[in-house]
Amino acid sequence: MAAAIVAAASFAVFGGNDEAENPSVAAAHDRTDERGGTLKALSLGPVLSWDPQRIGSRDDAAFAGRIFLRTLTAYQPSTDPRNQSRLVGDLATDTGTPSQDLKSWTFTLRDGVAWEDGSPVTCEDVSYGISRTFATSVITGGSTDALAVLGVAKQPNGGSVYAGPYAGGPYAAAGQAAFDKAVSCRGKTITFTLSSPVSDFNEMVAQPAFAPFKKSADKMGDGTFTVFSNGPYKLSAPWRTSTGGAWVRNPHWSASTDEVRKAYPDRIEYQEGIETQTVAQQIMADGDNSRAAVALGSAPPAIQQHVLTVDALKERSVTAGTGLVDYLVPNYKSPTFAKIEARQALSVATNRAAYVTALGGGATSRPTTSLIPSALPASHTEDPLDAGTGGRAGEAKVLLGKAGLTIPVPIRVAYRSSPVADKAMASLVAGWTEAGFAPTVTPLKDEYFTTISRPEAAGAYDVFWSNWAPVGASASTIFPALFDSSINVSAAGPGRDYGYFNDPKVNAEIARINTISDRVEREDAWAALDVQLQTQGAYIGLAERRALYIAGSDVRNLSANEVIGGVVEFADIAVRQ
Repeated sequence: MAAAIVAAASFAVFGGNDEAENPSVAAAHDRTDERGGTLKALSLGPVLSWDPQRIGSRDDAAFAGRIFLRTLTAYQPSTDPRNQSRLVGDLATDTGTPSQDLKSWTFTLRDGVAWEDGSPVTCEDVSYGISRTFATSVITGGSTDALAVLGVAKQPNGGSVYAGPYAGGPYAAAGQAAFDKAVSCRGKTITFTLSSPVSDFNEMVAQPAFAPFKKSADKMGDGTFTVFSNGPYKLSAPWRTSTGGAWVRNPHWSASTDEVRKAYPDRIEYQEGIETQTVAQQIMADGDNSRAAVALGSAPPAIQQHVLTVDALKERSVTAGTGLVDYLVPNYKSPTFAKIEARQALSVATNRAAYVTALGGGATSRPTTSLIPSALPASHTEDPLDAGTGGRAGEAKVLLGKAGLTIPVPIRVAYRSSPVADKAMASLVAGWTEAGFAPTVTPLKDEYFTTISRPEAAGAYDVFWSNWAPVGASASTIFPALFDSSINVSAAGPGRDYGYFNDPKVNAEIARINTISDRVEREDAWAALDVQLQTQGAYIGLAERRALYIAGSDVRNLSANEVIGGVVEFADIAVRQ
C-alpha cells in the first residue's frame, strides 16, 4: 500500500509519560449523544479533490471517509488509540473472507445502504469505482494500489491491459473483460482475484480509491469536486475552491446500516483558506462565531505551549500522534556507511531529544528509534542499539573505531529545508560532531524527494533526511515501500529506498510476512523485522510528529484518530445545543 492512510500499541517508544499509562486522544470536555446544531470546520487547505479515486491527502481521506464516503471496511472510532486499529465492515457486512492462499477476497454488501438520490449502493458501483483507478490519464492523485495488486494482466511494458472505463478502441473490450474477471459481482457479493497473496487486503480496501462510484454520476475530468454521497452528509451546494462548502444531512443515510459514524451535527460548514495561526487564535478567543468551531490544522508550536498551560484551553484541545515519522537514511553506496559499525555509530550519536526540542517540543513530536508509529499493532519499545533519546558520543566513537575510521569522520547530509527544519538539523549536527563526525549539511527546498531519488545523489551525499506515514494500521504499508530493493532499486534510481539498502534476506522476509494471514502474528513479524533493520543501520528513526487541535466551548466529543492520520475524528464529534 502507498503512503504521503491498535491492539498492542505502546504510546511512545521511550516510556515514562502519563499518556502511556492512560492513553487517550479525547478532549476533557463533557460528552453528548444529542443530535443537531451546526459545526464549523476551519482549515488552511486547500482540498485538492473530493473524488474518491483522486484523493491523495490523508487529512482529506479521513474527512471524506467519515462524512460522505463509505468503503468496504473502515477503522472503528475510539478515544483509546490502542483500539483505533479495530477493522470493521462498513459497506460490507464484515471484514471479508480470504481464500486459503490469500489470492482472492470476498465481501458481501450490507442491505439498506443508499446514495443521496435514494438508489441502492450496489456491487457494480464498488467495481466501477475501483475501475476508475485504471484510467491513469484521467484519474490522478489517488492511490494506485488496485493496479499493483489486482489480478489484471499486464502488457509487455508493465502497464495494465485495462485502461479504465473510459477507454475506447479495439482492445477496450478485452481490457474490460480482464478487469471483470479480477473484480467480479454476484448479487451483493464482490470477489477480488489478486495477482499475488495479500494478507491485509481487507485493510487496503478501506482507502478511498476502493470506494464505490455511481456510473451515472461520473463526470470524469470535470468531477474533481463533485460529491455524490453514500454517507451521512451531502454537499448543500457546489464546492467552492479556496472557500469551502456546507455539508447537510443525507436523508437516505440510515444509522442502522452504519456502525462507524454517529453523525451528530445537522450541518458542517467547512471553511478553507484561513491561516492556521488565525484559526487557532479565533477558536481560543471563543467568540460568537467560533464557539462551535474546530480547527482542522494543528496549532503552531508557540500556541500549543499556551494551550497546554491554560486549563480552560487545554480541556477543549486534543493532542495525537499523526503517524508521520522523520528518519535518516545512511547511504550504503557511501564508503563510510558501507560499514555497519559506522551506521550504528550515527544512530547512537543522534540526539533525538534535541531534535524534538528544535521542532517545538513534546506537543509537536516524540523521539523514536522506530519507523512504526505508536498507534499501530506492530509498535514496540525495543531499542536494539540502545541509542536512547539524547545521543551517546562515547559509544559512537567506539563504534567508529571498530569501523576502522579516523576521527573526525566527514559526512554529507541532505535534508528538506525550512526554518524549523534548519534548527532541527543544527541540533543533530552538534551531537554528531561531539561523537566524532564532521557533518556538512545541504539544505534543499524544491523537489526534495525527486532530487534525492536521482542516481547522482548517491555520489553526492552520505545521509538523507526523509519521512513516511503508513496509510493504514499495518506495518505492511511501511517496510516494503522503503526497504524492498526488488521493487525500488533500478538503473533509474532507488525509488523510496534512498540509501540503496539491498538485502535479499530482508526482501524474502518481507514476502513471507505478506503471506501471514493471522493479523497478530503478521504485525509481530513486522516488529521483529524492524528490530533487524535498526540493528543493521538501514535507517535511523528521529521523531513521530504530533498534532494539537483546539475547538470552541460548544464542541463536544472532540477526539483524534491516530490510525487514519492523527486527524480530528468526525465520526463522533458533536455540538452542544
